[in-house]
Amino acid sequence: MTDFNLPDDGVFIGRIWSPEVQGPSVVTLRAGKIVDITSKQAPSVRDICEMDDPAAYVREARGKSVGDLASLAANPAGDLARPHFLAPCDLQAVKACGVTFASSMVERVIEEKAAGDPKKAQAIRARVGDIIGGSLRNIKAGSDEAAQVKAALIAEGLWSQYLEVGIGPDAEVFTKAQVLSSVGPGAEVGLHPVSKWNNPEPEIILAVSSKGRIVGASLGNDVNLRDVEGRSALLLGKAKDNNASCAIGPMIRLFDDAFTLDDVREAELDLTVTGEDGYVLKGHSSMNQISRDPADLVAQTLGRHHQYPDGLVLFLGTLFAPTQDRDTPGEGFTHKIGDVVTISSPRLGNLTNTVRLSTECPEWTFGVASFMRNLAARNLI
Repeated sequence: MTDFNLPDDGVFIGRIWSPEVQGPSVVTLRAGKIVDITSKQAPSVRDICEMDDPAAYVREARGKSVGDLASLAANPAGDLARPHFLAPCDLQAVKACGVTFASSMVERVIEEKAAGDPKKAQAIRARVGDIIGGSLRNIKAGSDEAAQVKAALIAEGLWSQYLEVGIGPDAEVFTKAQVLSSVGPGAEVGLHPVSKWNNPEPEIILAVSSKGRIVGASLGNDVNLRDVEGRSALLLGKAKDNNASCAIGPMIRLFDDAFTLDDVREAELDLTVTGEDGYVLKGHSSMNQISRDPADLVAQTLGRHHQYPDGLVLFLGTLFAPTQDRDTPGEGFTHKIGDVVTISSPRLGNLTNTVRLSTECPEWTFGVASFMRNLAARNLI
């Protein structure tokens, strides 16, 4: 059973699979009940995020109860005969920012220097970490101080493309997943079979309207293939965008008087990985250690230089970069099939997924055309 652990004081929006209409419905949480608020006015999460006050709309929207949260959360993802939770975004683009924390910057440099070989990582980590790690803490990306650190590291022969996007003026922004391809809570998350060195990346994601207004937040797992990206940054698409490689959920908490971007800036995230072999890994990430403000990351993603007519959800990056050995000394952490990954934050709940190969996860078949046809058949558009 999946425990979402959602707080009582939030305005939440999400999506479930509705067997009776063979398609997705927009839902909210009220007093422990999941309420279907799908309407012609707002047939999608995208439509609600485009409103002037999404939280006020959801709070007052008429709807019908489809069951209690615990029961729906217990239904297995992918079972088309039973209602179950989907990723809470629909028509929004799914973008992600990388290398936004000092510790993860150092690990990306190590991956690059090791050329994706975990056997080489420990020795490189000792050298690179000693020289780079302390110098990056509390540096504001793009500042004069960051430029001075860059000059010093170039002189040491340690400058890296990852440090360029980590503390330079321009953030790394990439496409994490295709529209409607993200999986939700309780679903399987996929690793490309070619990868032998990989890890979860627990992150907060922002829901952003087409006008660039940040309207809410959720949790995400930016599944990462360290060996693939380590061989070449040009393989980022292969490392990041695969079947079931993006998990978001459990729901989007909309901004209101009780929850704002300032709460996101101070959010704490916990990660637990539990293996079928009894292995347990715990990690923690603090948003107050991010090197770029979330609003700046949004501004670098969306603006006059790039439009998103249906809005977007944006992964903000992670502090978490596991280095403890799982099996072989010196080779660090990597996933095993069957790992259960739980990402949690007190104001956003829990996101839990089970690790499989991307070739063994259910294929993504319900795309934009299917969504539009389904809404049309329901007379919602």
